[in-house]
Amino acid sequence: MKEIIEFIVKALVDDPNQVEIKEILGDKVTLYELRVSKSDIGKVIGKRGRTASSIRTILNAVSTKQGKRAELEIIE
Repeated sequence: MKEIIEFIVKALVDDPNQVEIKEILGDKVTLYELRVSKSDIGKVIGKRGRTASSIRTILNAVSTKQGKRAELEIIE
């Protein structure tokens, strides 16, 4: 799932080298912390959070299909 997030986000941002994804495994939920450069944060979030919401929807669909639960947190 980390690869899916990385693929989508790197396609959106101007500086793909600054994309960092940290995976935190929990008992029931896997948390993914996404960090991008300050100039690209708006591109990842999108207008009214629509881009971030879409990424979360894709992540949720993939994780559900695998029988897991995942959440995405965007860190500034």
